[in-house]
Amino acid sequence: MKYPLFFRSLAKTSRRGFTLFEMLLVLTIIGLLMGLVIYSLSGVTGDAQRQKARADILTLREGLTAYQMECGTLPTTDQGIKALWSKPTVEPIPRHWSKQMDSEVLDPWGHSYQYLYPGKHNSDGFDLYSMGPDGQTNPDHIIGNWSDSDKP
Repeated sequence: MKYPLFFRSLAKTSRRGFTLFEMLLVLTIIGLLMGLVIYSLSGVTGDAQRQKARADILTLREGLTAYQMECGTLPTTDQGIKALWSKPTVEPIPRHWSKQMDSEVLDPWGHSYQYLYPGKHNSDGFDLYSMGPDGQTNPDHIIGNWSDSDKP
């Protein structure tokens, strides 16, 4: 079967593949683009973890408010926020206690939230905070229930 000249020239050129150099060039460009995307998303993860810590603190604060309404007082520092999911065994033991949460909530970095009553920052209430990604008492990383606790 005879094909017109146009199709014959197209058939000859279509059998030609990519050279090794062209393939390496394309793969290098794709790798660079993926690296840029991953690098730009790394800051987003940190912001999301800080936002989750703030949301957890609000949830724990609501649980502590419900505990206070039911028991008449907030848990002591020794009882801690553990009093929300486990009946306190340290005095003063509340007479009317019920579970406010199913289990302990850890911060996004896998550390326990810290509780202090009466608080240093909230002298008429409690301090509830996460020590941040390093788990140390670095004031620059602490996220708490007071206004200046989350510095950029």
